[in-house]
Order: sequence, then C-alpha cells, then structure tokens
Amino acid sequence: MRELDNIDRQLISILRTDARTSVSDLAKKINVSRATVQNRLTKLEKRNIITGYTILVSTETDDTMSLVRAHMNIEIKGSSTKNVKFALMSEPSVCTIHTTNGRWDMLVELQTSSLEEFDRILCRIRGISEISASETSILLSSHQIRS
Repeated sequence: MRELDNIDRQLISILRTDARTSVSDLAKKINVSRATVQNRLTKLEKRNIITGYTILVSTETDDTMSLVRAHMNIEIKGSSTKNVKFALMSEPSVCTIHTTNGRWDMLVELQTSSLEEFDRILCRIRGISEISASETSILLSSHQIRS
C-alpha cells in the first residue's frame, strides 16, 4: 500500500480543520489542480484513510452528541519517532500529536464518535510495531480556564 505523501497529509490536515472546504479551495491552498485534489480524495476514501466528513458540535450544546475524547501516552522503541508520527498522521481519529520528555515519548489526543470506534483506533495504534507501550485516559469532563 502506498504511503501518504505531503499532498495527502496537507489535504487531511485542512479537512480536519474544516471538512467543508471546497475542492477549489483545497487546490488553491496546496497549489495543485482541482483534478489532483479530487483524485487524491477519492483514493484516500477508497483506502479508508478518509472514512467520512463531519461536523463537530460543542459537548455543551447537546450531551447526547458528545464525543469520546482521550489522551494516549506512547513509549517508542529506539529512535522511531518519525515513523510513529507518520503512522499516527494517517489516523483520522488522531487530533494532535505532541512529542514529550520524561516517561512517555508522545502524547496523542484522540477523538471518536463512539466507544466501538475508540476501541478500533486503540487496536490500530497499539499495532504499530515501533510502539513499545501505551497508556490511555478517556477524558470524562473538561473545564476551560480563561485568564
């Protein structure tokens, strides 16, 4: 299977921010033709890298529409940070990847729409060969502190 290249990663990144971005705007933002964008999106969908387009609703708006959110701490074997980061970037449920110091090498923010989806993403991430250990905490509630 073909790895994701820079164009694929840029498309995914832009669509994570705004899934309603038009093909024309995507093409302008990454400086490729509309046909290239459409072909890439079709291929990403067929490979199940892009599994859908959605909106995010504030959990304060409607508790019945809340998402499963979590932080996953990851320990990486040797110096495979780049490979692990690349693999994580292709996971649609991964929102943010932080490299860290201390016990864990990475902190990954995850967001899924159900516990079943959450279970599948954990299995896929834990299956990355360069990951030696992980610890995941589901976020039960969040409180924004403003200064």
